[in-house]
Amino acid sequence: MADRPYDYLSALGARIAIARNELGMSQAKLAEALGISLRAYQSYELGKRSIPVEALVEMHQKFDVDLNWILLGVEAVRMKHDIAALEEFEVALDKYLSDSGTKLKSEKRGAIAARWYRSFLEGKEIAMDDVHTWIELLRE
Repeated sequence: MADRPYDYLSALGARIAIARNELGMSQAKLAEALGISLRAYQSYELGKRSIPVEALVEMHQKFDVDLNWILLGVEAVRMKHDIAALEEFEVALDKYLSDSGTKLKSEKRGAIAARWYRSFLEGKEIAMDDVHTWIELLRE
């Protein structure tokens, strides 16, 4: 946790802004949906005030926003987001393997997916070119 309350509120506000952006909503639209004034909502995103619990619960209920991530940040896992990213990666991996005619044992394919996923969770993006290199190294 941050040393000063403002640091925490600033980080909390940033995560609220990210969640709003992921929803594709303007500040005004989200404030209206939550039943709060635009000015109050803006103060939450700027880290000037703490967002009320009622507004957080409303965000979760209406938009399925991950409150663990909003409140705790990188310490929490955003399960639906992470699973969707892993599924997208596996589809791309399978397409590449099929298109290139490459055969990999399931253990090797699993190792590639696990390594990519671990890097994803750590916030380190792995380019598909690097994944292709891994495949060449593991090719049967």
